[in-house]
Amino acid sequence: MPEDGGLALVDAPRLQRAAGLARVTLGQRDGQAVLADLHQSGCAKVFLPRVHGPVPEVVFLNTAGGLTGGDRVGFSLSVASGTRAVATTQTAERAYASAGNVARLGVDLTVGAGAALDWLPQETILFDRAALDRRTAVTLAGEARLVLCEMIGLGRAAMGETVRRIWLSDRREVRRDGRPVLVEPLRLADQTLTAGAAALGEARAFATVALVARGAEDAVEPLRRLAPEGVDWAVSGWDGKCIVRLMGPDLRPVKRAVAAMLDRIRGRALPRVWQM
Repeated sequence: MPEDGGLALVDAPRLQRAAGLARVTLGQRDGQAVLADLHQSGCAKVFLPRVHGPVPEVVFLNTAGGLTGGDRVGFSLSVASGTRAVATTQTAERAYASAGNVARLGVDLTVGAGAALDWLPQETILFDRAALDRRTAVTLAGEARLVLCEMIGLGRAAMGETVRRIWLSDRREVRRDGRPVLVEPLRLADQTLTAGAAALGEARAFATVALVARGAEDAVEPLRRLAPEGVDWAVSGWDGKCIVRLMGPDLRPVKRAVAAMLDRIRGRALPRVWQM
């Protein structure tokens, strides 16, 4: 429960809530990625579409159609040593108004030694009075490579929606061989929306793109040569990381800019479920 003066969450009647867990393990056989384990329960589902290439795509989805107070959803993916994979979500995740409890979304990713994972979920849209606690934990072994992006929008600009009350706790933590290499806690509350230039300013959408790999700093200059329109952005690199931050007036220019960044970093097409 938030205690920082943000959206006040109160005790609410016990209502039916969505719950689900989708878990995938990718192994390797004869140099090819293969499905080693699959579990799905409740509203959390996963599918592996047919792809024309050696890198499989894992697509997670929440069949509940969104998250609201009291929902519990988990996505888990393990990628074996030496394997490459791309994981994403079928569509934008939506966090709707809470009647008094917090929705919780957990993402656990494990990447074996010498493996590479691109975690590219589509955007998360927060509606007025949404209350969401999201935790993303990534475990890397040895020289594993990770590309990660997260995009968040406050309402839908095309629908004229305004978000005035919000509570979001969003924590990303990446560890390599047990050592934290990237820890990003984010908290949004009512005050954040009115804090001016010290916070989001006039922006109502923002994103992070991260490359965590040996030599990731080399990606900084090529990214700086890009010129995405309609967003404020910056890129930095240090200690095996390249981090891009973006913000804009709505999700459309932010997602377009993120796609350009990912294209430059990855050098291949985005998952087919991304609809630009």
